[in-house]
Amino acid sequence: MQDRTYTADARPGERVTVAGWVHEVRDLGGIAFLILRDRTGRIQVKFEKDTLDDELVETGLGVHRESAVSVTGGVEEEERAPTGVEVVPESMEVLAEADPELPLDPTGKVDAELSTRLDNRTLDLRSDAQQAIFEIRAEVQRAVRERFREIGCTEITTPKIVATGTEGGTELFPITYFGREAFMNQSPQLFKQLIAGTNLERVFEIAPIFRAEEHNTPRHLNEATSIDFEATFIDHAEAMDVAEGIVCAAYEAVAENRAEELEALDLRGEFEVPEEGFPRIAYEEAIERINATGELDEPLVWGDDLSTEAEKALGEEVGGHYFVTDWPSEIKPFYIQDYDDDPEVSKGFDLNHPRMELVSGGQREHRYDELVAGFEQQGLDPDQFAYYTEMFRYGMPPHAGWGMGAERLVVTMLGLENIREAVLFPRDRQRLSP
Repeated sequence: MQDRTYTADARPGERVTVAGWVHEVRDLGGIAFLILRDRTGRIQVKFEKDTLDDELVETGLGVHRESAVSVTGGVEEEERAPTGVEVVPESMEVLAEADPELPLDPTGKVDAELSTRLDNRTLDLRSDAQQAIFEIRAEVQRAVRERFREIGCTEITTPKIVATGTEGGTELFPITYFGREAFMNQSPQLFKQLIAGTNLERVFEIAPIFRAEEHNTPRHLNEATSIDFEATFIDHAEAMDVAEGIVCAAYEAVAENRAEELEALDLRGEFEVPEEGFPRIAYEEAIERINATGELDEPLVWGDDLSTEAEKALGEEVGGHYFVTDWPSEIKPFYIQDYDDDPEVSKGFDLNHPRMELVSGGQREHRYDELVAGFEQQGLDPDQFAYYTEMFRYGMPPHAGWGMGAERLVVTMLGLENIREAVLFPRDRQRLSP
């Protein structure tokens, strides 16, 4: 819209045209107020019934909440107005009328179930708090990209339609690809390793992944966004350094640049940037410490994965982000390298927030013979992955990397109850629309 002024930019003495949604209408008798909301905030429009044209007053008072409107008029100071100024209208146009019965209240005065909010996401995202989540998510991704570039990474895009999965044919969404079976990719793992083995050396990707896992929890999605990193000539310890730096950079950017959004979420006084130097706890020590808490019904033994309850127990003890390192080889993927002097222990790691796992990574097996043996040990056919394994014959250097859940980073950062709150249109076992 030409000559439009955002509400936050309206100054006393100016003649402006503001456009947005009707947040509220208050009729006080001889005077009425319409609160107009746009992406920058709200502004009060004053209707003095005795001084304005009857048709203009009727339009202003008759419009339904959440209708899209534009108002042209002069801006005046008014200390009692929400923003210290108000618009005295000369004209008003209803651009799109809203039905009087709304499926939810975007003002937040009336709570709505998450399922109702997701069914009506356009309305839901008109609220300050919901808008704030996605402004913060965008800031996180901007900061992550900037940090990756600072450390010499090149952004890449890998295929999302593949012939076979990263870890075989399980937990994959099958599709028909010109008469052939194909799958939605569950991870860019194999492709980013191949690209890291070029002269690019350091790469990252922020892109969707697809997992056909039949979860129905507040922390799992079937379509998620993965922040992936891979670099050659580094080991797993250096990869952990990068993961830690990325998390801290994201928090720092939000603290510095998104104060208003944190305020909208009632987090401004509580938001803390984590200090670098996350504890690195070997798996064996981790299960000992978890068992010592007494929080589990059955104690963990070597080779067990860490359940949600186990992660929570250790997280509460640590009190902040932490790494679990040196995992058993048998529960890590074939591409994770084992220690030569102790092949039962891998160079894999996880980075956890006290609430949940954020990152899985490790040093990769770059030696061809050992890589192929790893396939066979996990019951996979190396021939199905020939496009990947053959490149390891041609000077694939040592390399390491990780994948981080973007939604999980946002959820734990903001203390959201459900991971679906950090996704515009989430996909899970039940939800395929909108």
